[in-house]
Amino acid sequence: MNEKYVHPLTDFGFKRLFGSEPNKDLLIDFLNELLRQDQEQIQDLTYLKSEQLGAGITDRSAIFDLYCETESGEKFIVELQKSRQDFFKDRSVFYSTFPIQAQAKKGNWNFELKAVYTVGILGFNFEEHKNDKNCFHHEVQLMEIKKKEVFYDKLTYIYLELPKFNKTEAELETRFDKWLFVLKNLHKFDNRPPKLEERIFKKLFEVAEIAAFSTEERDSYEDSLKHLRDMTNVI
Repeated sequence: MNEKYVHPLTDFGFKRLFGSEPNKDLLIDFLNELLRQDQEQIQDLTYLKSEQLGAGITDRSAIFDLYCETESGEKFIVELQKSRQDFFKDRSVFYSTFPIQAQAKKGNWNFELKAVYTVGILGFNFEEHKNDKNCFHHEVQLMEIKKKEVFYDKLTYIYLELPKFNKTEAELETRFDKWLFVLKNLHKFDNRPPKLEERIFKKLFEVAEIAAFSTEERDSYEDSLKHLRDMTNVI
């Protein structure tokens, strides 16, 4: 392992950067850039249990990579999917039903729901979209087909096909560009690129530096990295 920084598409690396209370400002900044056009800025969020049980003992459960709630009650599922999986979109829809059902209240309830977002960070391209080289950022909501208007805006699925994002450092225009550039290339860097001058990226590079890992963390990361490389070789 010669890299200086953790690979973001390993389970360990992803949760190291985004899955802990001390580093939740990284996740907040990423989500705010992802949703900049859609809603007010997220000021804070709370991590929720990643394992979701079905309503009955025989019902299917789900385990999210990250599951969190904003201060206004909106739910976010953030999933890392490193390799192509059959019916991944179907799985996303199934997972989104858990935070929807969890909002049900006993007794007199008017069925008002808080928004639910499912974010998929993908290390592969969708087979059905592979020829569309320019579209890597998919944002999906329920639509009125005839009017071509959003019919219901409280259920959103966002997929980022990272292999299609090929901007160089010189081509980065927005902070969201910079986030995608980091997610795809962090493990390849020897030092923080000059264009990533914002304080949030300074912290990210500090958190990602492998030399700062404890022996236990390093062992866990090596196991996670081996799993990623084995999967890549199989594919």
